[in-house]
Amino acid sequence: MEEKKERALLVGLNITSTARKIDDIDINESMAELKELAKAAGAEVVGSLIQNRQSRDAAFYVGKGKVEEIKAYSDSLGATVVIFNDELSGAHIRNIEEVVGIKIIDRTTLILDIFAQRALSKEGKLQVELAQLNYRLPRLYGMGGQMSRTGAGIGTRGPGEQKLEIDKRNILNKAADIRRELREVKKIRETQRVQRLKSSIPIVALVGYTNAGKSTLLNELIKTHKDYDVEKEVMAKDMLFATLDVTLRKALLPNKKEFLVVDTVGFVSKLPHDLVEAFKATLEEVQYADLILHVIDATNSNYELQKSTTEKVLKELGADTKPTVLVYNKIDRLELDIYPKNHDDIVYISAKKGINMDKLIEIIQDNIMKNTYDVTLMLPYERGDIFSRLKNKYNIENFEYVENGITLDVNLEEEDYNIYIDYILEK
Repeated sequence: MEEKKERALLVGLNITSTARKIDDIDINESMAELKELAKAAGAEVVGSLIQNRQSRDAAFYVGKGKVEEIKAYSDSLGATVVIFNDELSGAHIRNIEEVVGIKIIDRTTLILDIFAQRALSKEGKLQVELAQLNYRLPRLYGMGGQMSRTGAGIGTRGPGEQKLEIDKRNILNKAADIRRELREVKKIRETQRVQRLKSSIPIVALVGYTNAGKSTLLNELIKTHKDYDVEKEVMAKDMLFATLDVTLRKALLPNKKEFLVVDTVGFVSKLPHDLVEAFKATLEEVQYADLILHVIDATNSNYELQKSTTEKVLKELGADTKPTVLVYNKIDRLELDIYPKNHDDIVYISAKKGINMDKLIEIIQDNIMKNTYDVTLMLPYERGDIFSRLKNKYNIENFEYVENGITLDVNLEEEDYNIYIDYILEK
């Protein structure tokens, strides 16, 4: 039988004092995002409330009076869960739950729940579980009622399905076990990465806010490869966090040079700190990219804030100095007679409709081919070792056995150009 959808009432707190940060997302935008997150978790949103206050209430977060209003409103709507737009303390959750009488969860729990549903790889599942344990550890005392739940629904998936008898020591031991497993997985990933780096195939990383269209873009780029198969496409749905696990696929430039496309986990405002920390290991792939495509949803009115959110995470990863192209996606949804002009580091596309994809691929090729040299080499037969080395490293299709040796056309990286410069026939 299909699981019955939970009926969610959303609650937001709008801080009206000067304590509100300048770069905070607008409360209405944030609540709209919360609604999409709730839908992504499988809930039916039945109502929404916003409380304006100068500061957070120490006991009830939005104030005792507002909590009583939430109870009356949730009762009238038949809500089964109340979702707050911010991270709550264990005491806040306990106090509010005692008044309202139904399950109370916060934005962090909601995001963690979505990640628990969507993570497919072993590493992704371990990272989510570790983030959930880290989140719940300081809330053991305050979240007594919620921690004891063993039923289904938002906030109970993953390690949350375990009973309240999980005490602090057990959680710490479990977290230590997961960290050990993650270290083993990391070793395997590093071995695979070394092999990729040895192959010298350029890496293009897709980063950006969740639902900006990264997966759709990846699917379009890999269609350029001769070995393209529809089964290699990743899921691309119009929802937040449709895909979580890092994906690597091969694509082909117009000059027939291969490159790898890496699709990374998307970002969201107020992304839980534990989750950012947990997924930093996965996001390390960005550090090894030759080019970053920062994909931005051009239709989102808050895209500048989304852009800065992504840039902050890239800076934390030490990848903010990488060559980057801003890719404004979904321009087919904009009411424009003429699309904005493309530049070397900014391009306006629709991955879904194929608009300006040729221009984007041209920009990718220009960036990847920087500091490389198209040359013809003449290798003496006694230097077959060089020929073997270059064939293993580069995609060499044009070579010929002639009287004095082997001639081959190759695009050399700068380091190899300097090594084999004496064998160059045409520069």
